[in-house]
Amino acid sequence: MAIRQNVNLIREIRDIILADAALIISFALFESGGIFPAFKNFPLYWSNFLALLPIMAIGVTLSFILHELMHKFVAQHYGAIAAFQMWPIGVLGALGTSAAGFLLALPGATMIYVHSFTKRENGIVSLAGPLTNFVVFAAAIAIVFYLNPAPNSFISDALGFTIFISIYLAFFNMLPIYPLDGSKVLAWNPLVYVGTMGVIFVLMLLFTGIGIYNIIFLIIIALLLGSMFRRF
Repeated sequence: MAIRQNVNLIREIRDIILADAALIISFALFESGGIFPAFKNFPLYWSNFLALLPIMAIGVTLSFILHELMHKFVAQHYGAIAAFQMWPIGVLGALGTSAAGFLLALPGATMIYVHSFTKRENGIVSLAGPLTNFVVFAAAIAIVFYLNPAPNSFISDALGFTIFISIYLAFFNMLPIYPLDGSKVLAWNPLVYVGTMGVIFVLMLLFTGIGIYNIIFLIIIALLLGSMFRRF
């Protein structure tokens, strides 16, 4: 039993590291405008892309791994067995969409193995991840105001992208589309869902620079993704 638990833990750590790495690359590609600008200025494109990787690593790791760990810890609080599992098709989707110039960030999820979850418990576990993103977002904002880092410095860029990534992931995960967190929060408590998503949506518009048309496009793609998941 102990050996099996150790193997499962090693597999979980491997999965979350690989998913995190895929998201780091995906966000760097997304910020670079996809892969197509590389054909115009190949050396400059890749030098900028490589410079983005350590910056994205900070924002993605804080936003993504803490998000998934909070799902796990809250699920365990309710007596469930929970572990992160990477989805190869989700990893390929994140890399492929970011190369095309937009991003669907679904490289895996915390899987919960329990048969007695109430709708409320499932909703709270699902809400824990996006709320963690909001905490990361608020902390990054506070650090920016406290440190007032020089523009275009590594610290400034890292904090800026942490703000962007955290609220982006919160918004994406709160879409009311299966298997995303928002579908379970909405099923539990529509008022909690509307209030949380309303705040996240406003912050998304204010701090990400993503326009309303791009958000609508993201929702349409997520709907197609959700319909695909229902078939499996």
